[in-house]
Amino acid sequence: MKDGREAMKLTRSAVERLKALILEHPTDPIVRVEVKDMDEQRLAFSITLEDRVQPDDEAHTVDGLTVAIPAVSAVRTAGITMDYQEPSGFKFQHADHQDDLRLDLINLN
Repeated sequence: MKDGREAMKLTRSAVERLKALILEHPTDPIVRVEVKDMDEQRLAFSITLEDRVQPDDEAHTVDGLTVAIPAVSAVRTAGITMDYQEPSGFKFQHADHQDDLRLDLINLN
C-alpha cells in the first residue's frame, strides 16, 4: 500500500471463484472492488468485472488475478478479507471479526 496500511486480503476460494468468473467473461479481466456507505453503520461492497484499471485505482496482482480498488475505497478495505463459500457467495470480513475464520489468505501486495 502506498502509505503503509495493510492491503485487503483474499482467500484462496475467493481467488478461484473470481478466476472462474473471468473465464466466463474474458473481455473483462479486471476485478474491481468498491466500498460505499449505506448509512452511518453499514457498508456496501461491490465486485464488478471490468476491461481495464482506472487511473485512480490501486491495482494489485495476486496469483494471476488483477484486483483494482478505487483510491477512495482503498483506505476502507485495509484489514478486510474477501472470502467465497457456496452457497452464500462472497463475504467481506474485518480483521477484528475473523477469530472464527481459519482461512487460506492471500495478501494483495
